[in-house]
Amino acid sequence: MAFTSPWIIFIGVALISYLVQANLNNKFKKYSKIGISGGLTGKEIAEKMLRDNGIYDVQVTCVSGQLTDHYNPTNKTVNLSEGVFRGNSVMAAAVAAHECGHAVQHARAYAPLTMRSKLVPVVQFSSSILTWVLLGGILMLNTFPQLLLFGIILFAFTTLFSIITLPVEINASQRALVWLSRSGITNSYNHAQAEDALRAAAYTYVVAALGSLATLVYYILIFMGRRD
Repeated sequence: MAFTSPWIIFIGVALISYLVQANLNNKFKKYSKIGISGGLTGKEIAEKMLRDNGIYDVQVTCVSGQLTDHYNPTNKTVNLSEGVFRGNSVMAAAVAAHECGHAVQHARAYAPLTMRSKLVPVVQFSSSILTWVLLGGILMLNTFPQLLLFGIILFAFTTLFSIITLPVEINASQRALVWLSRSGITNSYNHAQAEDALRAAAYTYVVAALGSLATLVYYILIFMGRRD
């Protein structure tokens, strides 16, 4: 049984990922130049959203880099990149509120976030050995096919993690946008811009999930066709 070269899949995914990431970078630059009324910084917006949701045990911190913003459920910190932390733009407001959306999910025991958190140790273990297991499994396909099967199982966990990430990220953005509008941080003009910025960020997770799923299917096809 002949298989399509994996390079076609990988190059296709890489190209789409590049275009999506480039689009996100362009949105970041564009909306970072548009200010919001009130002049609140990303840090202040994050702190306000946390308070408005009755969350007082989460700290807002500044981290280096660009687009490095994230919520850490382990130590309960909303980590904002410097441009977001100190900025008072549409992008800063959208990103800060989005990351606080994860803090709200954590506080409300949002099921997909809980499931994703439980998968983290498994995914970390899988990632540390996955490349070698898959390589060895392909090389020993005819003599020891169980090794590739083990690699497929490990890869399936990373794919599941990527898929579960989608509702987590989309829900965090929805929570952010509702709060931004309700609190008056955004208005009828710049709310659509905040929504556009978060949509561009969501596309990166969609591409990652589809790429992971396509790669998983490819390895499954190799395993199933080993005797052809």
